[in-house]
Amino acid sequence: MAYDAHLHVDQYPPDRREALLAEAFAAGVDGVVAVSMHPASCEETRRLAAGWPGRVMPAYGHHPEQPPLGAAELARLCDRMRQLAADGEAFAVGEVGLPYYTRTEAEARGEPFDEAPYLAQLDAFARLAAELDRPIALHAVYEDADKALELMELHGVRRAHFHWYKGASETTARIAASGYFISVTPDVLYEPDIRELAAAFPIGQLMAETDGPWPFEGPFAGTETAPAMTRAVAREIAALRGLAPETVERELDGNTRAFYGFGR
Repeated sequence: MAYDAHLHVDQYPPDRREALLAEAFAAGVDGVVAVSMHPASCEETRRLAAGWPGRVMPAYGHHPEQPPLGAAELARLCDRMRQLAADGEAFAVGEVGLPYYTRTEAEARGEPFDEAPYLAQLDAFARLAAELDRPIALHAVYEDADKALELMELHGVRRAHFHWYKGASETTARIAASGYFISVTPDVLYEPDIRELAAAFPIGQLMAETDGPWPFEGPFAGTETAPAMTRAVAREIAALRGLAPETVERELDGNTRAFYGFGR
């Protein structure tokens, strides 16, 4: 079994989306978490998930590395998610978070950057995740992880997932102590910082992801990113920790199933 805890299915070319999922499940992948970029992306993610009930867990939100939603549009999206929850639909909140790369690039150019509307948007999604008791998939790295963590704790979010996490050791310890989760991508095969993180973070709070279609280097250079790559992630984590691959695969799969509620 294998799970991909963070995948942008709707960001693949339209003629690849259904085939990508079919190929993944035929290859033994049990499920994927399909995150969204913006309101229109949410609807496409929902359409794709409807074709694979129990195997594609949709996540609805607005990615922070783009202009934040206006107040009215944010309210509409949150109300839409409340209605879907009332209708009994299974989904997570995501991908949401803070604009680390957009902000630091603007600052490097000497341009002013107002983070306030991004923080307000994440605050709204955190409140919604707590209200609906849904898992939340976070784009929050380095110092932004501290800000996101404070919002999760402030609103009492039970299940927070820091996807493709990168951050200071003190922040990592805080995430672990809070009972929140992180995920590791295929760059664990060649990035020293990620390898160190994967070897030390509590395995009971760890998941594997691809963030596809994001491309990877090393042994994956020139290869289309696909959900089955999470098997290579699990094997590498096992090697780093001196554990049997089957043990780590079982642990990561169980973590993802329980965190996102597959099979409920």
